[in-house]
Amino acid sequence: MLREFKEFALRGNVIDMAVGIIIGAAFGAIVKSLVADVIMPPIGLLMGGVDFANLFLLLKAGSPAGPYVSLADAQAAGAVTVNYGLFINVIISFVIVAFVMFLLIRGINRLQKEEESPAEPVTKECPYCFSTIPIEATRCPHCTSELEK
Repeated sequence: MLREFKEFALRGNVIDMAVGIIIGAAFGAIVKSLVADVIMPPIGLLMGGVDFANLFLLLKAGSPAGPYVSLADAQAAGAVTVNYGLFINVIISFVIVAFVMFLLIRGINRLQKEEESPAEPVTKECPYCFSTIPIEATRCPHCTSELEK
């Protein structure tokens, strides 16, 4: 069983998948930082100084009772909140990741199309009987007509 596990774990596709997951997690952290630290502050500034991370709807006050200046204050007090500002940040992160993945897959597909060259035809059609014959044939095996090369 240990030998089978070793064979499974050392297959190329398993290692490739593991590397992909690790790089994906690192890329997710980069995108999260990009959204939270670079994209959202100017958007919040344009919307009148709103910090999206602190946008929340209070469902039930905690102890001590609100009003709460920030989401962290509300959570520290044990308040029940709907954190729609964080949800907006996650949606923007998702859109960025989806767009980058689209560009990556599009580039890979273009590379694959360039590598694939059309195959040379191996058959042709007899101009007399319209049957399919080998491209090198000089006489049709069906109607015995002589063919031009």
